Amino acid sequence: MNIGKEGKLFIILSGFFISNALLAEFVGIKIFSLEKTLGFTPFDWSMFGVDGLGFNLTAGVLLWPVVFVMTDVINEYYGKKGVRQLSFLTVGLIIYAFIMIFLAINIAPNDWWQYQSGIDEKGIGIPDMNLAFKKIFGQGLWIIVGSLVAFLIGQLVDVYVFQGIKKYTGEAKVWLRATGSTLVSQFIDSFVVLIIAFYIGADWPLTRVVAIGLMNYFYKFIMAILLTPVIYLVHHLIDQYLGATLAKKLKKESSL
Repeated sequence: MNIGKEGKLFIILSGFFISNALLAEFVGIKIFSLEKTLGFTPFDWSMFGVDGLGFNLTAGVLLWPVVFVMTDVINEYYGKKGVRQLSFLTVGLIIYAFIMIFLAINIAPNDWWQYQSGIDEKGIGIPDMNLAFKKIFGQGLWIIVGSLVAFLIGQLVDVYVFQGIKKYTGEAKVWLRATGSTLVSQFIDSFVVLIIAFYIGADWPLTRVVAIGLMNYFYKFIMAILLTPVIYLVHHLIDQYLGATLAKKLKKESSL
């Protein structure tokens, strides 16, 4: 079956997009210190009466730049319809993955695996592997709902802002529509997930939600700016792969 260059490209971009979105959901359970990772002393900022603020981020942000690049590239060549279809498909697959993990968590563990496989000959290790499995993969319902709703809203906002800017700029100023749409969508995403997961689901004070949301958004803001050259590089590589005529045709059709 010959699906053409544009079909092959969409499959490749979709694969990277879905894989990174899924991985971000599962590794997001880990919170890391950006400052310590980079070898700095953690910041100790205060905001809205909330102390001890620094760049303590979910590990999912490591994959966010890839999703950001993929979203805007798909938007550029396949338009609103392509991004919408892919976003709904991704949400469906994430829900499916969480259902499978829920089933895996609730099946009865083998005694040897649960109590022995995590301990080495020196008696060092995890005494209860099944409990560790539950803790790592068993994210709270509100966190799952919050992340899925935030992801979907963020993607839909991104695609409309992107296309709105493109109507005024045409093919020029890729940086403006790519970075601008991301800054708007990620501002919404940063707060939606916290409001659902922690303000509604865990009774966090609204001031803490706002303070942490602003810290997360500040990180995403900086990353969006730094990734602008990557957007141009990816566009260049895709244009080279598709050829000037096909690339121009896809970009024109994506705006319809």
